[in-house]
Amino acid sequence: MTTVKQDDQRLVKIGCASGFWGDTNTAAFQLVHLSDIDYLVFDYLSEITMSIMAKAMMIDPSHGYALDFVSRVMSPLIHKIAEKKIKVISNAGGVNPLACRDALQKIIDEKGLDLKVAVVLGDDVLPKHAELLTQNIQEMFNGDALPAHVASSNAYLGAVAIRDALDLGADIVITGRVVDSAVVLAPLLHEYKWSLDDYDKLAQGSLAGHVIECGAQCTGGNFTDWRLVQGFDNMGFPIVEVSADASFIVTKPQGTGGLVSTATVAEQIVYEIGNPQAYLLPDVSADFSQVHLEQVGEHRVKVTGAAGRAPTQQYKVSATYADGYRVLVSFLIAGREAPEKAQVIADAIINKCERVLALRSVPPFSEKSVEILGIESTYGAHAQVKDSREVVVKIAVKHLFKEACMFFASEIAQASTGMAPALAGIVGGRPKASAVVKLFSFLIDKDRLKVEVDFSGQRYPVQIPVGQASQDYVQHLVGDVAVYQGDEVEVPLVEVAHARSGDKGNHSNIGVIARKAEYLPWIRAGLTEANVAAYMQHVLDPEKSKVIRYELPAMHALNFMLENALGGGGIASLRIDPQGKAFAQQLLDMPVKVPAQLLEKY
Repeated sequence: MTTVKQDDQRLVKIGCASGFWGDTNTAAFQLVHLSDIDYLVFDYLSEITMSIMAKAMMIDPSHGYALDFVSRVMSPLIHKIAEKKIKVISNAGGVNPLACRDALQKIIDEKGLDLKVAVVLGDDVLPKHAELLTQNIQEMFNGDALPAHVASSNAYLGAVAIRDALDLGADIVITGRVVDSAVVLAPLLHEYKWSLDDYDKLAQGSLAGHVIECGAQCTGGNFTDWRLVQGFDNMGFPIVEVSADASFIVTKPQGTGGLVSTATVAEQIVYEIGNPQAYLLPDVSADFSQVHLEQVGEHRVKVTGAAGRAPTQQYKVSATYADGYRVLVSFLIAGREAPEKAQVIADAIINKCERVLALRSVPPFSEKSVEILGIESTYGAHAQVKDSREVVVKIAVKHLFKEACMFFASEIAQASTGMAPALAGIVGGRPKASAVVKLFSFLIDKDRLKVEVDFSGQRYPVQIPVGQASQDYVQHLVGDVAVYQGDEVEVPLVEVAHARSGDKGNHSNIGVIARKAEYLPWIRAGLTEANVAAYMQHVLDPEKSKVIRYELPAMHALNFMLENALGGGGIASLRIDPQGKAFAQQLLDMPVKVPAQLLEKY
């Protein structure tokens, strides 16, 4: 470990080189060569990723993991990693962590290095599927029954098994499905020997993981005030410097692009969370509502204030299953009246296809989506651009039968000669039908899973704390709400707040952080649950959706959960924005009332 003096405390330095499978492979090179980190961690997995890997493993039993982690990251860097004694933790194992280990071990052996690799096992719930089908398992959000056939089924394990692997002497730890923050919490448990019931430290360590698990999103990526960020072509990836008391500093390698400020870190903290007082993880029930941020230097933000309670007695399991087929096509329409022509063409294509399907006794498309891009169609009633001489039409349909989707795909080209003028190009040629993969989330008791570490030819059982059934806590009262006096001015929310949105399945969250504490009562007054629901109604399901507002007092922030707002979410959704990534940008245009003198003060 690198030992650094800071208030007479040593630091554990952890850098994150991947926020998702597909993130830049250059991040690992940057962190290894330009920093003095002790640990290099990677987060590759999402629910969609797991289903893709499961399909790959069906075709080739030696696949099912993040192949590029081995070939494009570890292989060229392994000598430098060994030289600098950097330990590596990655969930690149996907649905086949042992195969990932074997591929990596082959490279280690070929290069003549002495690096020990451990594998965390036990997240795969698929072997229990037949048994689970007899036990009235229900989807945790909508109550649906467990599908008879699933492509993957994996529990979100925690940090304990990774800690045990490090304690055994592993230099590299490969996991399957773990919670994103576990790859950061584990080395802290290993290095500082924190007790597993020291919940405040576990919450802080998990928060450190949450901040950096999306890579450059905390170092200036996806940031509201993006013009303040320099060097998008060389974005710095995040490093946390964690002290024994669990306080930590967020930073990045010197000389890299990006921005680390209280605002960039705050936006990442509110990203993809629900109730900030009950962020449920396998190791701890974390409370992020009282987190405090302090700028302590250029590109250095100190984070304190997370609290914790005992975890629950259950793991969350994410299963994926096939749910029909989908096909998506986009094409350019140019010239005068382009939006009108686009709508007429899209309607005509769908109507023709459904008429022909009916003649063949085939049911209509189960879902269909038409979005005309270029006139702000994703903004619903708030669109400001009504006309354009060029638009892109995106049409997506879903059907139980692949053949119906293929028929739709074959009927697009005819529109270029047989419908309204100036269909100028089909993006990517004739589209292909693809399987729809849906997410099914449920809970399983921790004691039903056998978690192990595979290391040096032996299997080591892992003792997981059972947790507590009760999750009682005192919910924050609503903070001060401004009372309108009639002398306020109306400004877009972006003038008084930052915001970041993300997804969890079919739900989306929008975190809103006041630029100044004095703005927050006025933001509360304007952004009621009802007002946000009305403003975002174009994305909400009229029957199933609701908006819930949560308080984060110490950060002068609010978090809004938009339930059932993503049209199914992930690749199950037909929308152009199936993960709600643009929702925050839309909400930032919402008008709020603020006293003019309050704005003039700053």
